[in-house]
Amino acid sequence: MQKLNFPTYSFRFKNSENKVSIFDTIRKKFVVLQPEEWVRQHCVHYLISEKKYPKPLINVEKELSLNGLKKRYDIVVFNPDGSIHLIVECKASKITINQDTFDQIARYNLTLKATYLMVTNGINHYYCQMDFENEKYTFLKNIPDYNL
Repeated sequence: MQKLNFPTYSFRFKNSENKVSIFDTIRKKFVVLQPEEWVRQHCVHYLISEKKYPKPLINVEKELSLNGLKKRYDIVVFNPDGSIHLIVECKASKITINQDTFDQIARYNLTLKATYLMVTNGINHYYCQMDFENEKYTFLKNIPDYNL
């Protein structure tokens, strides 16, 4: 797999039926290693190791209902009160992040109401803070460390 623009992490892999799987520490199971999963696992480790978000507040690949359609988010970090602190949208490294990517996470956020958004393809990372009152978002240099 391609080297990503994250610190180096140590992952657990297994090979079965000619498919390589990577261990997801949040879902506590091996998942097939696809390019987007490679980015997602790096991002999970980044949130835990660098940003100090507690594992119990992180959720990965869950379904949500959006205008009657079933969608899946990549990563959500909750606040201790159950509200959503951060949504992360992960793309494979060969996918260019563009306005469509931001529109996708913004649509998810209409339902989820996260304070922060992160979009990454493992190479480029974009961070935003929501301003619900003025219905806009502000780009940030990074997301804040966990400090609740």
